Amino acid sequence: MNILFIMYDQLRFDYLGCAGHPHLDTPNFDRVAAMGVRFTNAYAQSTICGASRMSFYTGRYVHSHGAAWNGFPLRVGEMTMGDHLRASGMDCWLIGKTHMKADTEGMARLGLAPDSVIGARQAECGFDIWARDDGLWAYGPDGYYDQHRSPYNAYLASRGYDGENPWADYANAAEGEDGQIASGWMFDNADKPANIREEDSETPWLTSEALRFLQQAKGPWCAHVSYIKPHWPYIVPAPYHAMYGPLHVLPPMRDAVEQDAPHPVFGAYMRGKIAAAFQRDDVRAKVIPAYMGLIRQCDDQLGRILDHLEATGEIKDTMIVLTSDHGDYLGDHWMGEKELFHEPSVKIPMIVHDPRPAADATRGSTCDALVEAIDLVPTFVEAAGGTVADHILEGRSLAPWLRGETPDWRAVAISEYDYSGTPHCAALGLTPRDARLFMVCDGRFKLMHAEGGFRPMLFDLANDRHEFHDLAKGDAHDAEIARLYDHLAVWGRRMSQRVTKSDAQIVAARGSSLRRGILPFLVDGSEVPEALTERYRGPVRQHHAKGDE
Repeated sequence: MNILFIMYDQLRFDYLGCAGHPHLDTPNFDRVAAMGVRFTNAYAQSTICGASRMSFYTGRYVHSHGAAWNGFPLRVGEMTMGDHLRASGMDCWLIGKTHMKADTEGMARLGLAPDSVIGARQAECGFDIWARDDGLWAYGPDGYYDQHRSPYNAYLASRGYDGENPWADYANAAEGEDGQIASGWMFDNADKPANIREEDSETPWLTSEALRFLQQAKGPWCAHVSYIKPHWPYIVPAPYHAMYGPLHVLPPMRDAVEQDAPHPVFGAYMRGKIAAAFQRDDVRAKVIPAYMGLIRQCDDQLGRILDHLEATGEIKDTMIVLTSDHGDYLGDHWMGEKELFHEPSVKIPMIVHDPRPAADATRGSTCDALVEAIDLVPTFVEAAGGTVADHILEGRSLAPWLRGETPDWRAVAISEYDYSGTPHCAALGLTPRDARLFMVCDGRFKLMHAEGGFRPMLFDLANDRHEFHDLAKGDAHDAEIARLYDHLAVWGRRMSQRVTKSDAQIVAARGSSLRRGILPFLVDGSEVPEALTERYRGPVRQHHAKGDE
């Protein structure tokens, strides 16, 4: 079996037709959902791109892999999806974004050449590269944001787009009425069509790269097709720019009670410039239709891939996963972007099509189990016929749910966010070590713990599904808070760093030293089988202590 692992960047769990969005048509997402299982309670391990993706790729919590924010390197030697799958005989390829920052100091210390096979895989999050494009080819007075070479910019140049950075000048900009560049960085331009032929825009380009890979691939393979969209800049080419308008913008999920004595961290974010922009109705009226247009374009391009798999017959042998690294507030809770733990930010879409006959009974169903992003790597290892290294991988295979079983499952989902690199850390007067947040959610109650001496936040998702009322402002729910803190404490004590020895290896090694002559604490030797003392018995052959030989 092959694995097609498709990730979209900043795609909200509820902005899909199959998830109930009243205006957004996504027939191809819905097509995969009809073929498989849509998990309705899937959570990212972090609400920032880099940290979330490193959890997806390692199958480990942020606390374990340590790459806690964008640009934080994933340390050399951390096992990744590619390492686990290759051990099972499956290749693992990247087509698109990882947000991986290589541990160049660690590689240099260990003498790993970046142009060697192992060095390249260490630098590329364990993947072999078909086309890496992290998607933000911004540039300013100090140069480019991303120091990698842009394959997408090279493609645009080959198609006749001029300038040093056609990503910025055409793919993510419109043509203003005065003939000037109308940059997608400005929300005012979100309702304009990007100044690019639709077939040359980012999502179709990456889809074409994926199809080129599929046309030559020899299995078994895992292909991680990782789109930059619908991540900002919020601008989309025609005809997608005009498919949706202000009438399709849902009212923001926010309430004045949220601004009444808010948690200090939540308050700092609500006062930030991103939140201020999305608190404006005119901004939402332009940005959200563009965001929806970007999603609809993603859906159409997904259709190209599905059509290819069906035409070639490969769909019967290909597991398909659709997901996202995190969501987007879009003005909900007085917020923009992501980063905190309300559902629009931390919950992610997760749709899995398993082609094996054992999954036939669950096709077209939903599952409300607490699923985490780290569950995908063990799911893939199981699909590849391998043994899940559960002393390394902290997620659990979703295969039982796909087969319609009801396995003993986790009681809570965990997410983490390190905001030490943000202005909010400084505004709150925190040291970088204290600017850390943890979410514990049991499916009904959700707790946010903040380091630095702050009180927690608590929401009752059953009675307050929009998460307006922070129950930790009073003391009526202290028992629930204590119960969730107990779960966090158990999670904090988990075995997460003994990654070089599995439980099976430890059990198999018990007593092995006895058979290699290590026999401590014996009184006369009768305590162990004679075979273990045989080499320590027999006549003395020389008499050195007596001075003779």
